[in-house]
Amino acid sequence: MSISRRDLLGLGAGSGAAVLLAGCSTDAGPGAGPATSGPSSAGSPSSTASGAESPTPSPTPSTKPSAAIPRLTVQEAASGLEIPWGLGFSGSTAVLTERAGRIQVLRDGRPSRVTADLDDVAAAGEGGLTGLVVDPKDPRRIVVAFNSREGDVRIVPFTLSADLSRATRGKPLLTGLPANPSGRHSGCRLRFGSDGLLWVGTGDTARGSLPQDRTSLGGKVLRLDGRTGAPAPDNPWPDAQQTTQRYVYSYGHRNVQGLALQPGTGRMFSVEHGSAVDDEVNLLAKGANYGWNPVGSGDYDESVPMTDTTLPGAVRAVWSSGDPTLATSGAAFVTGEAWGGYAGCLAVACLKAQKLLMLRLTPAGALQQVLEVPELDGSHGRLRTVETDPSGALWVTTANGEDDTLLRITPA
Repeated sequence: MSISRRDLLGLGAGSGAAVLLAGCSTDAGPGAGPATSGPSSAGSPSSTASGAESPTPSPTPSTKPSAAIPRLTVQEAASGLEIPWGLGFSGSTAVLTERAGRIQVLRDGRPSRVTADLDDVAAAGEGGLTGLVVDPKDPRRIVVAFNSREGDVRIVPFTLSADLSRATRGKPLLTGLPANPSGRHSGCRLRFGSDGLLWVGTGDTARGSLPQDRTSLGGKVLRLDGRTGAPAPDNPWPDAQQTTQRYVYSYGHRNVQGLALQPGTGRMFSVEHGSAVDDEVNLLAKGANYGWNPVGSGDYDESVPMTDTTLPGAVRAVWSSGDPTLATSGAAFVTGEAWGGYAGCLAVACLKAQKLLMLRLTPAGALQQVLEVPELDGSHGRLRTVETDPSGALWVTTANGEDDTLLRITPA
């Protein structure tokens, strides 16, 4: 099966990487095409901020041919949703959030609302009930993020009943994340890491000083104990005078929309919206600065680069969209031999571009190739969240504002 050869809305030029038609395994063999380097691939793991930890290098890739790209089957698993945002799996059952303030589970092909105390969710603009993650140690325990009526963003656990019809609210893990009253740049993606810690990707709330202020929780990736809410003890500033800084793992982010854990490596990647140019995928490193510093003209100057390389130690993105932006959002790694040439790829949803990208990475985490999935090229509108279920199937949510759908995608 062939993949469309047209430019990915400027990706071929803007990202510094060719749009190639080989698979996404880490085996770069005949037919894979040359991996091209450019601005987007300059942020290799060694290009971290002062004091940042680089991931352990992986073995050199073999030279056996890449697997063929499979045809995909796209099934509408549920419809009638309203801007579904977070998605996870309690066992084999899909659990999701709707930004308006609802938790739903999928039953017999239909969404079923979970009874939960969410009266304090403040849904406005981009804000509301956003991220959701299932505790890998307890499939009935979920953690959600939401804009609250108290004027902040909160991270709160819930325990699902045995029949998944109710959710009992627990003590907040973290409160006081900054929020914009309009909901702009609220983040907020959640992911458990291989270390069992909870990672939180936040937005800068459209305030220019926050991304570079390490005492603020805005424009950051945070890392904390998913049970107690305490800052991770090995975060870069564990003894900081300001307690908020102890939560910070990386900074200089604009609006983190996706977090993806790479299986077998422990590496965490973030996906974020650019301003006028340069949506980004970043390989996260401890203490690293990803270079967003919108403090030029006025309170929030979006004309500045997404990665300001004049900042000491600023880390370049693994991939950037260039111009135009695609409004990249959720992401997850594709696993399993059935996926053929897509296996090992980072699947990235695009809102504005209405497509699903597959990013092939080298064992060191650098960009090798970018592919688009033809079965999801504008056919379902805006795509927000990407997750895999225990069987290895890929699930994607739409974000069209009404009659949104939950899609299940498998190799044909």
